[in-house]
Amino acid sequence: MFDAYHSSFLALWIILTTIIVQAIVYIRLHRRQRGYKVGVMDPTLGQTSFLFRAYRTFWNSIENIIPLFGIAILAILSEYDSLKLSIILWIYAMSRIIHMIIYYKVVTNKNPSLRSIPFGIGFLACFYLIVDLGIFLF
Repeated sequence: MFDAYHSSFLALWIILTTIIVQAIVYIRLHRRQRGYKVGVMDPTLGQTSFLFRAYRTFWNSIENIIPLFGIAILAILSEYDSLKLSIILWIYAMSRIIHMIIYYKVVTNKNPSLRSIPFGIGFLACFYLIVDLGIFLF
């Protein structure tokens, strides 16, 4: 059964690996700060600080992986179409990587910003999966 989902498992691995990389970047930057305190972010930091952007990128990914991962596992266990799931997960994975790169590189307080595009694509992929899986299950 799980052989059909190999590409989906690979996409989930990429998504989780991206979050681990984001955590490594954030932790390294945070610990290099003057006056470093465990678990305490300087509240005066803003978009001009790479540490702030790394922190926000990591937490944005944490907030977004929870529903997607649960829905993906439910889809696999319910034998949802493996090709469709793979496409959705790869779209999500690539959108999150592009979101990360843009968030790291583009300094802006503007919202929506360029990073809103890949965020929106990933969100829509997750939303599509939850709706389509719901239809499949009923």
